[in-house]
Amino acid sequence: MKSNWRVYTKKADFKAIGERFGIDQVMARIIRNRGLETDEQINMYLNGTVDDMHSPHLLKDADKCVDILTDKIQAGKKIHIIGDYDIDGICSTTILYKGLKAAGADVTFAVPDRIIDGYGINEHLIDEAYNNGTDTIITCDNGIAAIEQIKYAKEKGMTVIVTDHHDIPFDYVDGEKIHKVPQADAIVNPKQEDCPYPFDKLCGAGVAFKVIKILYEKCGLNPAWLEEYAELMAIATIGDVVDLSDENRVIVKYGLKHLAVTTNIGIRALVEACELEIDKISSYHIGFVIGPCLNATGRLDSARRAIELLLTTDMEDARNKALELRTLNVERKDITEEYAAIAIEQVENTELKDDKVLVVYLPDCHESVAGIIAGRVREKFYRPSIVITKAEDGAKGSGRSIEGYNMFEEISKCGKLLNKYGGHPMAAGISLDIDKIDEFRKGLNENQTMTENVLTPTVWIDVPMPVDYVDIKLIKQFEKLQPFGKGNEKPVFADRNLTVRQSTVIGKNKNVLRCQLESEHGKLVTAIRFKLDGQEIPEVGRKISMVYYPDINEYNGIVSIQFRIEDWRYV
Repeated sequence: MKSNWRVYTKKADFKAIGERFGIDQVMARIIRNRGLETDEQINMYLNGTVDDMHSPHLLKDADKCVDILTDKIQAGKKIHIIGDYDIDGICSTTILYKGLKAAGADVTFAVPDRIIDGYGINEHLIDEAYNNGTDTIITCDNGIAAIEQIKYAKEKGMTVIVTDHHDIPFDYVDGEKIHKVPQADAIVNPKQEDCPYPFDKLCGAGVAFKVIKILYEKCGLNPAWLEEYAELMAIATIGDVVDLSDENRVIVKYGLKHLAVTTNIGIRALVEACELEIDKISSYHIGFVIGPCLNATGRLDSARRAIELLLTTDMEDARNKALELRTLNVERKDITEEYAAIAIEQVENTELKDDKVLVVYLPDCHESVAGIIAGRVREKFYRPSIVITKAEDGAKGSGRSIEGYNMFEEISKCGKLLNKYGGHPMAAGISLDIDKIDEFRKGLNENQTMTENVLTPTVWIDVPMPVDYVDIKLIKQFEKLQPFGKGNEKPVFADRNLTVRQSTVIGKNKNVLRCQLESEHGKLVTAIRFKLDGQEIPEVGRKISMVYYPDINEYNGIVSIQFRIEDWRYV
């Protein structure tokens, strides 16, 4: 798919920034491109530590929440956690459970069943907790949109605390957005309009971590015990794909570093089951190996299994549970591949191909993989995509969006057709009656205002940089930019008028392109592109422009520079 190439044009005194922080001017430009302007922000980005993280006391209701919890603990009241079935919910539930246990709480937890309960707290889970003598419910990674459910719990005389990070729900009244929040006893969510916390992009586990940090302070518990929770917060931050900026970036760097010496037996067993080395875990391994295994439990079974893995203190038990998670993830992959192919075929061969917002109905697909398949459809066609499956009480769907289309706000405009919905600008979940699917699809497409420019993927180039400028010293500086992810994307560069001297397809599956390119100044470089998937091969002798990322290749003791081709076109 053809993409737009655009170069960041943010201005600054890059030479001065480079001199102040001891970095190359190219590094200074990349950092400025990430929206960092002040010396304080740049220093936090390059050198931030956990000591630079924002005070949890700035979170609205955080102290009130802990006051309630400590009163309940001292009174011997039963506290019940209701989490979520994804990686963020799994990690935040574990943090709250272990933290409350350490403080002496009589605490239990529940995770909704994806099929039976759906997302978040509901009347069934409330009744179950009430019948077990629960006095207080605390949510994590959910609850902010549970207006009626929390009202139901309050009518039963229960105390309810919400810890969440999702967008605040709203209604459109005469074209104006009117936010609404549940009537809980305390709500800890940095996205609240009147919350003074300076960073609103924490994941659910991040919010839970902040609450437990205050609890530890108030109870006089050893702050060193928080290290394990920081590791879980880092895993959730990567897995939930929140912005790797500000303190999220700090906690991921810190958490990944400490995973090498983690005391959590479950994490160690899962790393072993995935055949990884614990002292070499990167954000990639969390996002694409460890995370999917944790998520697979909530998709095909119960997320309780993942939480029990993270809570176990028996190594043999941990190894058995970890192998079960890996097996579930293999099963999840097979289901995903099968139905992603069906979804793509449906778009290509029906009237859906003319829609700008893709709504695909796969009645027989397991609803747990709908979001992953929506992501595949979006990737294939670069359009906002929602995959809907048949559920026990109608239909459920999960959507993935593109830049420039706020999916949460857009589905809110069709909220009257839905039984339940929630999410973010880039992702959303819905439930609706089957007979309203077509009307919902039409409504989204009639309301959308996307231009062709929005519907064309954009490659943002950090610096137009000749390949001649790149050396190993510069590439090693780029390590300071890691970890990469949403909000801190891997930088890309561009060079033009490169002459193709060799062009070969290699690899077991003949899916890797290797080129030898000559710069305008006569320098020969090696460039490689992975996952060709039928893409065009540049012809020898022709000139191309290339978008690239340089890295270091080590083979048989020989160290060389290799340019990874992100995109290319003929000059």
